[in-house]
This record gives sequence, C-alpha cells and structure tokens, in this order.
Amino acid sequence: MDNNHLTLNANPIVVALQKPSAAFTKADIIDYIVKNDIRMVNFMYPGGDGKLKTLNFVINDLAYLDTILTCGERVDGSSLFSFIQAGSSDLYVLPRFRTAFLDPFAEIPTVSLLCSFFDKDGYPLESSPEHTLHKAAVAFTKVTGMEFQAMGELEYYVISNDEGVFPAQDQRGYHESAPYAKANEFRTRCMQYIAQSGGQIKYGHSEVGNFCLDGKNYEQNEIEFLPVDVEQAADQLMLAKWIIRNLAYELGYDVTFAPKITAGKAGSGLHIHMRIVKDGKNQMLTNGVLSESARRMIAGMMDLAPAITAFGNKNPTSYFRLVPHQEAPTNVCWGDRNRSVLVRVPLGWAANVDMCHAANPLEPETNYDTSIKQTVEMRSPDGSADLYQLLAGLCVACRHGFEMAEALAVAEKTYVNINIHAAENADRLATLAQLPDSCFASAECLERQRHVFEEQGVFSQAMIDGIIAQLRAFNDRTLRKDIENNPDEIQKLVKQYFQCG
Repeated sequence: MDNNHLTLNANPIVVALQKPSAAFTKADIIDYIVKNDIRMVNFMYPGGDGKLKTLNFVINDLAYLDTILTCGERVDGSSLFSFIQAGSSDLYVLPRFRTAFLDPFAEIPTVSLLCSFFDKDGYPLESSPEHTLHKAAVAFTKVTGMEFQAMGELEYYVISNDEGVFPAQDQRGYHESAPYAKANEFRTRCMQYIAQSGGQIKYGHSEVGNFCLDGKNYEQNEIEFLPVDVEQAADQLMLAKWIIRNLAYELGYDVTFAPKITAGKAGSGLHIHMRIVKDGKNQMLTNGVLSESARRMIAGMMDLAPAITAFGNKNPTSYFRLVPHQEAPTNVCWGDRNRSVLVRVPLGWAANVDMCHAANPLEPETNYDTSIKQTVEMRSPDGSADLYQLLAGLCVACRHGFEMAEALAVAEKTYVNINIHAAENADRLATLAQLPDSCFASAECLERQRHVFEEQGVFSQAMIDGIIAQLRAFNDRTLRKDIENNPDEIQKLVKQYFQCG
C-alpha cells in the first residue's frame, strides 16, 4: 500500500507508521509509544455482558512495555463470563496489535488495544467471544473458498434537555438537518473518534425516532459502517458503542442502544449487512442479478433465523420491537428493497447507468464497478446483541446455506415481494415461519438448532449452554402478551434494560 493511500487515514498511528493497521507489529507499537511520549497502555476486551472492559498500565520502562505487549496479563475469567467457575478462573489477555488506537478521551497520552483470551495452557479460549467469531470466519472460508465480510447499522438514541426551540415533528426525524435535529454535531464528533480508532465508517444521519418526554428530548441517530472482514466488523462496533457512550458522558448527554425506547415509538435495531468476496471481487451479483451464492447465504439465514435471535436479541424488550408495522421483522422471509422482511436485498447500483455523469454532465462517462456495493441485510438484531456471537452466528448461517442441498429451493419458497402485513396478503403470511416472541422462546429455538452452530467447533457447548441458560432465566415466555396493552408496565421494562449491550 503506497503512502498516498494512507495520508487521509483517520487513525494517527496508521499515519505516523505509514502502514495499514493490519500490518502493525510489536516493534511498531513500541516505536510509536516512544516517539509520541505515550505514558499509558490500555488493554480492552469484551465481557459476558457485551460491554468492553479495561485494564490500565503505566509504562515504567521499555522492558516492562515489551513484557506486557508480549506476555499480556492475567484476568479473573469468572468475573467476566458466567460459564467460568471461580475455582479455575484465571485467563490470559493478549493484545492484538492491529487494533491499536490513540485513546481520544484520556488526559494522559494513552494507546489502547483490543485483546484476545487464552486459557491456562496458552491456547485460545474456546468459549471467548472473539475466538468464536474467528473460528466461524475460518470455517466459512474453508467450506466456500470465500471471505465473509460484514458491517453494522448502529442505531441509538441521544437524550438531552428539551429546550423547546425548533421542535422536530414526532417520529419524523429521518435524515433531518439542524436545527430540527439537535444531536447532529454530537454524532459527527462520535464519527470522528470512531474513525480515529480504526472504524471504517460509511456515513451517519439522524433516524426516524424523535420525541419529547418529561422535559427530555429523544433523538434517534445512526452510524453505518463499510463492509470489512467479519472480525474487524465486530471490533469496530464494540469500540463505536464505547466511544458514543464516553463522549455522551463527557458532554452531559445520555445515550441508549435499547431495542425499545418507550411505548408507541420507534425502537433501535442493529441491522447487519453481509457480502462474500473472492480474490477481492464481490460475489453477490451475477450479470447484475443476485448470484446463486448470495441466495444460498440467504437460505442458510432463513433456516437458522429463529435461533439467531439468541445472539442478536438478548433481553425481553427485544421482542417488543419485533412486532408488525414498525419496520422490524416478525416473519422468516426475504425480499428486494422490502423493509417488512427479515433479510432485505437493498439497492445495489446494479442498473448499469452512469448516474454521476447524468447528475454532472461535465464528468466523462465511466465504467465504474458498482457491484462492490451489493450486500444483503439481516434486520432482526438490536443493540442488546452480543456482537461477536451475533456475527459468528450469521457467519455460520451463511456457511450453512452452502451446505444445504435444498438451499435454492428454500430461498425461492421464502422470497416475498409484497407488504407481508397487508390484509390482502394474509394467506401468504400464514405460510411463513415466525420469529420467537420472547427470550425463552429464542432459547428453545437455539436448543433445537444448536448442532449447526457447534459444527466444526465454532460455538463451544459451554457457550451455547450459557446462552440458553441466560435467556431462559428471563422467564418471559408470555410477557409480551401479558403487558402489550399496558404502557406503564412496558415503560418499567424499558427502564430496566435501558443500558443494554
């Protein structure tokens, strides 16, 4: 990669070292720390609650810096994960050099790195989030010969004092500009910090949800990423949530990624876009139409969709979002540009028309390869998701589609090109499987299909057991039906799980 390509990179470590982060070595990290008077190092890693944890190191001397970067450190696994017993809880955390970034919030100059977990024998911890995702990515490539890439649409609400000026129209905030959207500057600062930490951002905008309640202004925002290898996609989403919360705290806002914000208002999802790549070329299209490989991916997701909610919809409020008529899916189906389906095939620039030339007649016509932009989008997950489990589960599901003999028939059977919830389409709706309506039901679905996720050792038995136990413990089998017409009880539930994921 030439230096000109790196000049505009937002990560100051990339610019200083003049190499992409994927090529960072221990010597590079030490060199940057020494030359830039960095005084501290942070190790960061996900816990069982889906949030990033932090371990701080003061740099005493070069020997100590080399030691922590080489050997990592011990942590108490039983305090991080429910499936680890206190009697044998020691784990190692080792930094992944490619994730290094300059902490944008630290007063003391600090380099932070994401870490991997290792067991007492020095092997990757089979049930750790990041290693589960790594195993899923390796298995996908082994079966298909292709790379699995993903990116997330990270939705969240920003909550501030209602100033009563330039009021926004209730539930009409989509792509709104200032001054009707009050959180735009906050969002752009978040985007800047996320990019500096290595996040590959596509764009940001205000979303549909906005309203005032009890003197507070609630504004929904979205930051969407670019497709990258699936392991990097999870890392950048983890860091993005950490950055958004920290900047909100610094500026006196509150934020939430909760799937349900209040009764009758739009909740926040975490839509995941996916594509498959071989030799640097997107394999989602063939001659401008969805490829057989893409339809196999979709079939795998159709087959495993009920179980995937166990990774992507982690608390009872998730299932108050997955109801009809709120742009959230309830049935197992897919379609083109259709926001009532579970898996959507968004517009993919497949029309073979030079729109840039049409909008700008002074520009010469080109044969720009727009096929790189085609993805498919899973719409059920939300901000309660365990990001590594979710992306691993989707990776398994898409691989499963290549292993299903009847995959293309499943894809054809579950395709819809209509509003599935319109009254005239009731007969078609009745033929489709439904997503679970509770954490308890989601656990039952995962139990029935767990063998697929455990194939090739991707999800460990201990991890699946832990997820099922966690979901069943909510004891919410009939909760949605019991309180769906009781806004006060729904609001109590929202408050309980307001800071999820």
